[in-house]
Amino acid sequence: MPMSWNKPLVVAAVLALLVGAALYQRAAERAGPVPAAAPIDAVDLGDAPATGAPAIAAHAPVTGEGDTDASPGVTDRRRHLRREFERAPDLYVYLQSLIPAARAGEADAIWLVSRVYEYCAPYAGDPAAYAGDTRLFGEMKLRASAAMVAARERVSRRCTRFAPEDGLGYRTILLRRTQAAEAGSLAAEAALLAMGEPLDDSETYRRDLADRVQRSADPEAFTALAPAMGVMAAGDDAHSGQVAGSQLAELAWQLAGCELGQDCSAEGPLMTNYCANGGICSQDEEQDFQTFVYDAAIPRQGADVVDDMIDSLLRSEGVPK
Repeated sequence: MPMSWNKPLVVAAVLALLVGAALYQRAAERAGPVPAAAPIDAVDLGDAPATGAPAIAAHAPVTGEGDTDASPGVTDRRRHLRREFERAPDLYVYLQSLIPAARAGEADAIWLVSRVYEYCAPYAGDPAAYAGDTRLFGEMKLRASAAMVAARERVSRRCTRFAPEDGLGYRTILLRRTQAAEAGSLAAEAALLAMGEPLDDSETYRRDLADRVQRSADPEAFTALAPAMGVMAAGDDAHSGQVAGSQLAELAWQLAGCELGQDCSAEGPLMTNYCANGGICSQDEEQDFQTFVYDAAIPRQGADVVDDMIDSLLRSEGVPK
């Protein structure tokens, strides 16, 4: 079933995406080729062992304070690290706290290193150009301009210490996610499939991965897998009978991740990514991802379909209802 977006929202998003794509290409050309791994010691993990390293809780004591993610598939250590990523005002400092555990091969730490890279890459490639593009989007006076500028400024503040020489590009992200997946991160495995770079491209593996994510009750794995279960999965026999193959299916996986505890708040990483990098923004600054999707992305007759998909995803062993 095709997704019917709110027309004014689509117009604004398309214009932002077209301009953003051109500006991103210009920035990429100025920045030059991305190295295979970040060159500076502050970011480079070295040769992190892929498997067998224990979690090192001493690097980030667990407090549990303020945590809302109570999913049984998420440990206190993992929950703490993820909450810190969502809250940290300075992601460069947060990255330094991950480095010892990541170098020791801790899967969750390496995965979150890749999340920092992904979040900050658009800014780090050329901070001056990023600031200029932000001003340009503000001057366009689109309906979503104010929200988009706010989201991009939030990225700038959190990523301000990163620079082009840090090499936060696609290949660096892919490298770290492969390391994280091989070390045991299910979210990283899911993200690799969504990037079109799965650990194994067989139908059996891809189907099993979706099943494992569904059983995991891991909100980040749900969200990471979502793009792979949308239109990317259309006509793919590997996902026959699963929630897959349409834009509504992708939204269902994302919304299920929200139900399980993913940060889907108005200023969370998910909403920030949609708005800062895609121009798909809510005009209500306090609107969270779930409310925004039902308000602007899902046609009225499609809401029940999406609700049924979410119920199906959460109706498995280990996933609370």
